[in-house]
Amino acid sequence: MDRALVGGVAVLERAVAYTLGSLALVTPDVLARPTPCRHWDLYDLLEHLHDSMSALQEAVEVGRVDTSPAAAVGDVILLVRAQAIRLLGTWANADDPAAVAVASALPSSGGDSLMTAPLVAGAGAIEVTVHGWDVARACGRQRPIPDELADELLDLAVLFIRTRDRPGRFGPPIGLPVDATAGDRLLAFLGRRPD
Repeated sequence: MDRALVGGVAVLERAVAYTLGSLALVTPDVLARPTPCRHWDLYDLLEHLHDSMSALQEAVEVGRVDTSPAAAVGDVILLVRAQAIRLLGTWANADDPAAVAVASALPSSGGDSLMTAPLVAGAGAIEVTVHGWDVARACGRQRPIPDELADELLDLAVLFIRTRDRPGRFGPPIGLPVDATAGDRLLAFLGRRPD
């Protein structure tokens, strides 16, 4: 496995580990709670997280990401936890995928685009980590994103997130004091209020 892919897998592993900690907080009685994701309750967020992790697994297994994976069927809490564990195993045992075809959700984009596997892993790590934070918040808990992970993800987020992604996928960046933690800076860059 090349060094870039190892780095991408490592950040994705840390993201999934962080999010598994948040998923441990979820019980059936909190599924209707609101989340930091506008218009989604916790159940909706968990379905989305399952879809995202399924797409990341598909990326490494078949070299393609479909932007509209099949919906989860069954106990969403158990499904998301199980998918997180499968995702870790799949990426850790990857056979050195060089590129992943990413099917664009935008009709004007002209179809699929290719991304290197490390970039797909990095983008997935942002998604998984931030939604792990969202899950904890919906459960009424504070789970700061570890600084080392947040620093790495913030560097990637600046590369990935463009003006056209706001509003829509992300809110506008939120200003923070200069002494804010790396986790808070990442959340604020993605339009979330860390407080």
